[in-house]
Amino acid sequence: MTVLFATLLFVSLVLSSSFIQLSFAKPVVVPPPSPTPTPPTPSFCDSKCEERCSKAGLKDRCLKYCGICCRDCNCVPSGTYGNKSECPCYRDKLNSKGQPKCP
Repeated sequence: MTVLFATLLFVSLVLSSSFIQLSFAKPVVVPPPSPTPTPPTPSFCDSKCEERCSKAGLKDRCLKYCGICCRDCNCVPSGTYGNKSECPCYRDKLNSKGQPKCP
């Protein structure tokens, strides 16, 4: 009888200590996901690229690549040529041949 009582006492102490450890444990806080930047609206890119490519010789190609770069970088440099320092992402995009991708 005393062995049974000692065993039950031991088991109850072990179980209660595990519950105590759980109650003192800090809750795991999962940080909320960081908001993803919203892509620019098509009208933003269309109007910016229309201005950028207004004097291009191959306007269709210019509009295509300008639109791709605008969606990726969320910006288009001002003017019809140059000013790429205004948008480093646009400036640094390269095609597979290592040439500038964005007009």
